[in-house]
Amino acid sequence: MPGVTATIITLNESAHIEAALQSVAWADEIVVVDAHSTDDTVEKARRFTDRVIVRDWAGYIDQKNYAASIATYDWIFSLDADERVTPELAAEIKALIASEPPRAGYRVPRVSHYLGRWIRSTDWYPDYQLRLYDRRRAEWAGRYVHESVQAEGEVGRLRADLQHYPYRDVSHHLQTIDKYSSLAARQMHEDGRRTGWLSMIVHGDAAFLRSYFLRGGFRDGVPGLIVSVLNTFYVMLKFVKLWELGKKSEDTRQKSE
Repeated sequence: MPGVTATIITLNESAHIEAALQSVAWADEIVVVDAHSTDDTVEKARRFTDRVIVRDWAGYIDQKNYAASIATYDWIFSLDADERVTPELAAEIKALIASEPPRAGYRVPRVSHYLGRWIRSTDWYPDYQLRLYDRRRAEWAGRYVHESVQAEGEVGRLRADLQHYPYRDVSHHLQTIDKYSSLAARQMHEDGRRTGWLSMIVHGDAAFLRSYFLRGGFRDGVPGLIVSVLNTFYVMLKFVKLWELGKKSEDTRQKSE
């Protein structure tokens, strides 16, 4: 019977870490990889597991792959500190692991709590995440944004939700948008993508129509509208920043000629 190691990477997650670790108490092992937190994240984590390793920050992908590499078991459930495994999801995973799972990994639907409610619409839901995987056939990959598990072999889906608490408030949401839109623009620029004013408008309009109407953001009232508007802002902002990077590159090229 295979076991499961729950892995979590942390950096100053004192506000979240206890609830996150409580939600994976069902796992056969818990591994926490911390990047020199300056709060009491490590002390709190050690109340739940003796497998707490402190190492220099090497990026999301490297930290998560390192956590999987030192696990006792080949089956990994990767959890972020701002996420919680529900009892229903825990039961589903334990039933699956009762015998050797047939697939290389399994995606779980993720539901986010925002502005006082669970958002079950917009681009935020069901937001499938590949979090349960066989490290012999899968690993984390990507560059600056949207790191994900890449599996060699068939991937299945679980039914129960993974809960997510992504933002403290709208201000925190906006700060995150600023950070990740810069990373997304950088990645697109390095991939050779360029943009203009029409692309900014088209992508922004399409993001709002998809999130608010096609994916039912209107069903979640004012929070659904806010999510859709801020998703649109994120999309437009990353294209604005992509245009800015292109302009800087062009200006540099012209000066060198």
